[in-house]
Amino acid sequence: MNPTLSPQKPHIKRSKHQRRRALRQGMWAEWLAAFSLWCKGYRLLDYRYAGHGGEIDLVVRRKQVIAFVEVKYRADHDQALAAIDAGKQSRFNKAVNLWLMRNGWAQNHDLRGDAVLVVPWRWPRHIEDAFTLAE
Repeated sequence: MNPTLSPQKPHIKRSKHQRRRALRQGMWAEWLAAFSLWCKGYRLLDYRYAGHGGEIDLVVRRKQVIAFVEVKYRADHDQALAAIDAGKQSRFNKAVNLWLMRNGWAQNHDLRGDAVLVVPWRWPRHIEDAFTLAE
């Protein structure tokens, strides 16, 4: 193993049923996150935007702020926050840069990388500026 490479997470083989369930939970968490942000005055601009090998779960706007939101559903908040690792942020930033290239009007706004953590039986936790957006 090359010592300069970071260790890979072990690949977990999931059944078709487990993958479908995870997809349903993720989509439910994204809609719950979108609703919670709507309640705070944000308006949805884009949902599940993908490009350049990355995905943005939600793009929302409130006044002069455009927030690119990563939604994580886990058993607790710490696990959800830990799931937004450096690799995830790198892929996320690639999609953000593509979204901004295709939506030039957004350059005049304040841009933020937010997270919404969704755990069972709790209202979603919105973390503003959860991570830095790369230029």
